[in-house]
Amino acid sequence: MDWDNLRYFLEVARAGRLTSAARRLNVDHTTVSRRLQALEKSMGMQLFVREPGGYRLTEAGRNLLPRVEAMESASVAIQQSLPDLDHGLSGQVRIGATEGYGSVMLAGQLAGLGRRHPHLNIDLLALPRAVQLSRHEADIVITLERPERGPFIITRLTDYLLRLYAAPSYLDEHPPITARDDLQRHRFVSYVDDLLFSRELLFLDGLVDSRTVALRSTSVLAQQEAVAAGAGIAILPAFTADADPRLQVLLPEQVSFTRTFWMLMPIEFKDVARMRTTWDFLKEMAQTHQARLLGQAADAYNPSSTSA
Repeated sequence: MDWDNLRYFLEVARAGRLTSAARRLNVDHTTVSRRLQALEKSMGMQLFVREPGGYRLTEAGRNLLPRVEAMESASVAIQQSLPDLDHGLSGQVRIGATEGYGSVMLAGQLAGLGRRHPHLNIDLLALPRAVQLSRHEADIVITLERPERGPFIITRLTDYLLRLYAAPSYLDEHPPITARDDLQRHRFVSYVDDLLFSRELLFLDGLVDSRTVALRSTSVLAQQEAVAAGAGIAILPAFTADADPRLQVLLPEQVSFTRTFWMLMPIEFKDVARMRTTWDFLKEMAQTHQARLLGQAADAYNPSSTSA
């Protein structure tokens, strides 16, 4: 029996769709279909039921799945025991992350992962919304919300700090800010409330009146640009704003917020070499750049500093 055909079976069983499996295998969906047909013909049984919503395992497919997973685990164990084979790590990994962390931190860091594993193909979804594992939008997700349940591996990736920022031009034209109460007399830039993807981003509640928000955006990077142009004050991640020479931090000892990034992936990926390698790399990078994430580093926004 052709092991390559079994790999295609495994990816379709996990993804439920030919297109998703093809992306993970870095091939065309017609190749996946042809491989499945060859496997079913060689075994003399139907392994999937083709439905409008995707591919569902038959009883024969469900019986085969744990055996193929055991074969995959054995293959991974062999690969991990032979470092010289590591250069052969290949395939597709799709990472979903919040817009700020994905754009400012991960984009540069993933260049380093590519240098370590040149045959690994990475998709980075850096979006101002939650990326859903349950919808197969990504293989690994970095999010603000820790799921309460689900067949996922979950780790606390890192905490990060947020503070108040404004442009010197704005501060020159408005009343001085020396205490929290002074904020009530100022304009703010914030999120669009009804499009907020996480309650962890509700910073202004209890700090200022909602009527002080003059400009809203779903994008934290757009908010930062607006603040730099003098639109008002915003609560921004230190890892994006501390490095921006156009901005000035306000009341650092009085107003700050700490939030947590959680990282998760489907439990069935725990022994897939490319997934585990990417997972470990993301943890390594978060640890390496803790000072910047917690607002303790003075280094500017310098992509070369995040690509190690």
